[in-house]
Amino acid sequence: MPGDNPPRAGKAVSGGHEDSIGTGSAASGGGFPWRAGVRLGTLLSASALSSPLLGLTANADTGIAQRAAPAVSTVEVMQLAMFVGVMGAALVSAIFLIRERARTSAQNTELRARIADVNAALQRSEALLNLRDQRVVVWSSENKKPELIGSLPLESGAPDERSAFLAFGRWLMPRSAAALENAVAALRDGSKAFDLVIETQAGMPLEVHGRKSAAHVLVRFISLSETLRSQARLKIENQRLSADYDTMLGLLDALKMPAWLRSADGRLSWVNRAYAEAVEAESAGAAVREAKEFLGGQAREQIAEQHKSRPVFEQTLSTVIEGDRRMFSVTDFANADSSAGLACDISAIETIRAEYERTVRSHADTLDQLNTAVAIFDTDEKLRFFNQAFQKLWGLDSGFLHSAPDNALLLDRLRSEGKIAEQPEWRRWKENLLGAYRAVESQEHWWHLPDGKTIRVVANPQPKGGVTWVFENLTEKIDLESRYQTAVRVQGETLDNLAEGVAVFGPDGRLRLSNPAFVTLWGLQAEAIKPNVHVSAIRDLCDQRAPDSPWSGFVAAITGFDDERRDRRGQTELVNGTVLSYAVIHLPNGQVMMTFVDVTDTVNVERALKDRNEALEKSDQLKNEFVQHVSYELRSPLTNIIGFTELLSLPTTGPLTSKQREYVEHVGSSSSVLLTIVNDILDLATVDAGIMQLDISEMSIDRTIAAAAELVADRLEEHSIKLRIDAASAPKSFHGDEIRVRQILYNLLSNAANYAPEASTITLTCRQLTEGVEFSVHDDGPGMPPDVLESVFRRFEPRANGGRRRGAGLGLSIVKSFVELHGGTVRIETGMDKGTTVICTFPATPSGGVREAAE
Repeated sequence: MPGDNPPRAGKAVSGGHEDSIGTGSAASGGGFPWRAGVRLGTLLSASALSSPLLGLTANADTGIAQRAAPAVSTVEVMQLAMFVGVMGAALVSAIFLIRERARTSAQNTELRARIADVNAALQRSEALLNLRDQRVVVWSSENKKPELIGSLPLESGAPDERSAFLAFGRWLMPRSAAALENAVAALRDGSKAFDLVIETQAGMPLEVHGRKSAAHVLVRFISLSETLRSQARLKIENQRLSADYDTMLGLLDALKMPAWLRSADGRLSWVNRAYAEAVEAESAGAAVREAKEFLGGQAREQIAEQHKSRPVFEQTLSTVIEGDRRMFSVTDFANADSSAGLACDISAIETIRAEYERTVRSHADTLDQLNTAVAIFDTDEKLRFFNQAFQKLWGLDSGFLHSAPDNALLLDRLRSEGKIAEQPEWRRWKENLLGAYRAVESQEHWWHLPDGKTIRVVANPQPKGGVTWVFENLTEKIDLESRYQTAVRVQGETLDNLAEGVAVFGPDGRLRLSNPAFVTLWGLQAEAIKPNVHVSAIRDLCDQRAPDSPWSGFVAAITGFDDERRDRRGQTELVNGTVLSYAVIHLPNGQVMMTFVDVTDTVNVERALKDRNEALEKSDQLKNEFVQHVSYELRSPLTNIIGFTELLSLPTTGPLTSKQREYVEHVGSSSSVLLTIVNDILDLATVDAGIMQLDISEMSIDRTIAAAAELVADRLEEHSIKLRIDAASAPKSFHGDEIRVRQILYNLLSNAANYAPEASTITLTCRQLTEGVEFSVHDDGPGMPPDVLESVFRRFEPRANGGRRRGAGLGLSIVKSFVELHGGTVRIETGMDKGTTVICTFPATPSGGVREAAE
C-alpha cells in the first residue's frame, strides 16, 4: 500500500544516522561544515515523517480498521521535511564558514609577521657574510661539497675560485697549509674547534676560526688590520723560531756526542741523551736537576776564563767516562745570556795517532838495524831519515846528514869526495836519477863504485810524495853465497811446512828426501823413513795400510824401463778411511818425485753433494707434481665453497635469519682470504719449481695502475685513505707480464693500506729510468726497524708493527719473486716514523729476452 512506504523510509533514515549525530566531527573542525547541516536536516525530516505513524498507532488501539484523516497529505509533509533539512544545513554551514574565515585571517597575519622577521635576519646574515675582509667555508652534512661565502682578496691565479681557494697549498705557506689541513680534518672528524693564524704566500697573515654545529661545519677566514698583521707576523715568526729551536734540540739530542746549554749563571739548563749517558744519569732531565758535570772543574774554569776574551772556545780536553780517561774535542760558544757546548770523542783518533807514531819509530828502529842502506827524502827532496848502514856505506859525517841536505847536494858531495864514479854527462845523469820524484813506479839503478863495490840502487816513490832510496851491496861472492844459502833454507823450510807429502827417489830407487807430511799421511814411523831407504821397503810398509795399494806401480815407475817410467796420477783409500791423491813426476835429473795430498774431506763432500743432488732432483720432481696436483685439489673445493656461500646468500635460495646470514658472510670472506693465501702459496711454489710462465707483451702502464687501484679502492675508503698516483714521468708502456705487474702493485698497495694511518695519503709513483721503469709505493706508517727490514722478504713471517691486519706474510715475497722474474730489483727505504717506500725497478726489456720460467 502507498501508505506503508513513509514509515519504512523514516525508520531507515533515523537508524542510518543515529551514531553519526554524536560525533560532531564538523563542529570540532575535523570535517566540512555542510556535513553537520546535512545531518541536522536528516533529523528534522525524520521528525516530520513520524507524525503519520503516530496517528496509525492510535487507531490501531481501538481495534477498528479505519485511518484518521490527516490535516495535510503525506507528500506535503515530506516536502516540508526536505525544506527544513536543507535550510538547517545551509544555516550550520554558514556559521562554520564565518568561524573558519576569522581563524584563517589571524593565522595569515601571524605568518606574514614571521616571514618578515626571517627575511630581515637573512638579509643581516648575508650582509655579514659578504663582507670584503672575510670568507666562510661551509660543509653541510647532506652535501659533501663545501660552499664559499664572502669575499676575501686573494691572488689564487686559478679560473675556478672555489677549487683554488680550497687548495690551501696553492696560496698558503707550506707550514700554514699543513697546519690548516690537519685542523680542518680534526674539526670535521672529531668536532675539535680551532683558532689559527696563517700566512699566505704573498706574506699576508689571516685569522682562521673553525666551528661545528649540528648540521654544518664552518671555517672562517678573516683579514687582519695592519697592526694586527704585524702582531700576527710576529706570532708566526715566533712559532717558526720555536719550531726551528725544537728541531735543533732534537738534532742535538740525536747526536752521539755530549751537548749542553747553560744559563747566564753557568748552570745547566739542557743536556742531550749522550751527555746523560756520559755522566751516568737516569735521563737528561735528571742530569740537569742533579747538576752532573761532564767536564772537570779545572776544565770549566779554563772555558769560563777564555770566554772573557772571546766567545768561542775550542780545545782538546780529557775527562773520565765509565772509569776510563778519554779525550774530547770541546767547542763552547757563549753570549751575554747563555752558552752552549759540544764534545766529540777523539780518543780513538788519539790512540791511532799514538799508534802511528810508535809504528814510525818502530820502523825507524828496524831500518836502523838493517845492513842495507836506506835514506828517505821528502817532497822537497830533503833528507828526513837515514839508517846507520847508509852512513857507514858512504862514510859521511853525522852533522851533514842531520842538516837535512837535499838530494842533489848529497850527490854532489859524494861526487866531490870520489865515492861514486864520474859520469860523462853529470848534469843529465843527475837529472835522470832525480826523475824518481816525478815517477809513479819504482826505479832501479846499478852503481859500480870506485872501490870495486857493486851497489843496487832502488828509488821507491812514496804515495804522499818523496822517495825512499835503498842501497844494496851486491858484490858477486857475497851475492852467490847468500843466494845459495837462501835457496837451501827455502827448500828445506818449504818442504817441511808443506801440507802435501813429498818423497824424492833417485834413479837407483833409494829415498833422497821426504817431508814430515809424507810420514804422517801414510802413518809410518819416522825412524823407518830415512834417506837411502829403498822404495821396496817403503812399499812393504805402505801395502799394509791400503787395500788396493798403488806402490807396485810406483816401484815400476821409479826403477823400471823407459816404457814404464811415465808420470801418473790417481787416488787411493787407506784402511782408516783417508783418501790420498797422488802424483808421480819424473824430474830432469833422473829422479822421481812423488806427492800425496789428503783429499778425504773433498771426496766426502763430493759424495755428499752427489747424494744431496739426487735427493734434490727427487724433491724437485715431487715439488712439481705437488704444485700441479694442489693447484686443482685446493682451488676446486674453495671455489665450490665460495660459490655455494654466495648461492645461500641470494634471496631466491630461501630466507635466512640474521645470525645465519652473518655466518654465511663470514664463511664467504674467510674462504676468499683462504683462496688468496692458497693462490699466493701456489704462485711461490710455481716460482720455486721453475715452471712459472711469464706472458711478456707490451703493457699499458696507465691501465695496469688503474686496475690495481680499483682492487684496493674499498679497503682505502674503509679507512679514509687517499691514493695519489704520480705517473707524469712514466712511459706509456713497457714490456712485461701485465697480470703479474698488476698483482705486484696490488700487493704493494694492500701492504701500504695496512700500515698507513687513518685519513692519510698513499703515493704510487711511476717514472722512466735509463735502464727501465720504476714503480714506488709510499705510506706514512710507522716504518720498519732494522731487524724487521732484514726479514721483510722472508715467507710466512707476518709482521704486525702497527698494521691493521695480520696476514700470512707472503705479499712482499711474491712481489720480490715476480719482479726478479722480470729481471728487476726490489729495495725498501724506511725509517722509524718516516714511513715506508717500496721501490720496484723493471728493465725496459726482460734480461735474456722473454723469460718463460724462473730458474
